[in-house]
Amino acid sequence: MKRKLKISVISDVHLGTHGCHAVELLNYLKSIEPDCLIINGDFIDAWQFKKSYFPKSHLEVVQKVLKMALKGTRVYYLTGNHDNILRKFSDMKFDQLHLRDQLTLKINNQSHWFFHGDIFDASILVAPFLARLGGIGYDYLIRLNSFINRMRQKFHREPISFAHMVKRSVKKAVKFISDFEEKAMEAAVAQNHQVVVCGHIHQPAMRQETVRGVPITYMNSGDWVENLTALEYHDGQWNLFRYYDHFLSMTNTTPEKKSESILERKRKERLEKIIKNSPLRPLMFLFS
Repeated sequence: MKRKLKISVISDVHLGTHGCHAVELLNYLKSIEPDCLIINGDFIDAWQFKKSYFPKSHLEVVQKVLKMALKGTRVYYLTGNHDNILRKFSDMKFDQLHLRDQLTLKINNQSHWFFHGDIFDASILVAPFLARLGGIGYDYLIRLNSFINRMRQKFHREPISFAHMVKRSVKKAVKFISDFEEKAMEAAVAQNHQVVVCGHIHQPAMRQETVRGVPITYMNSGDWVENLTALEYHDGQWNLFRYYDHFLSMTNTTPEKKSESILERKRKERLEKIIKNSPLRPLMFLFS
């Protein structure tokens, strides 16, 4: 049964890249019935189109969004830096499908400001070429990450995110994220909004802060490359949806499968001991 929602917010899907989790996103879209779907930028990655990479699952996501619009869901497509070519057509409307650069909605008596957030990224404003080059490097990192996670999956290990690890370990990256969030909140307060909702930095978040003595709520819908997250509004409150947490919790394990998993775990433990004492030891991160 589909979950009924008032609003669902997704961003940074990056259709057309190897890192996009289109199958998982399609599963998510099929599981919900929102009154409003907000795509907060970088839905299609125009920067990577030269590769001519757009598999069937990516096309199915586009088709699903169009079907949702045809069935009555209000769909707001907000442009980002990777699909900024669409900004030439901002404010266009096709029935229930709206193309915008930003969106303001009154929700629960609070002004919500939705926009992608690339306007606060100095690398895009000052050096767009370097930003595109970084995007290519990021895509290759994600492709390597996908290969590693496929290996981990065979050993029933949870996926890991290289990009997330880098962002958490590099001080400059952490500072960039912090600065981005502060600038977004300051801009929202200056324009008398109570809630600001961004994408762009691939860091899902929900928190309340005080800026210049004014309370402000900052939210980020994350992405469908590393985190597989969305923001959902239902029954008067916002929640952060995490794909793996939700769908794994719905998986029922039978006693037979439990006994099999115990045997599988023992087999993996023996394999790990062999690898640990062999020249393959550097590959232990695949199983950790």
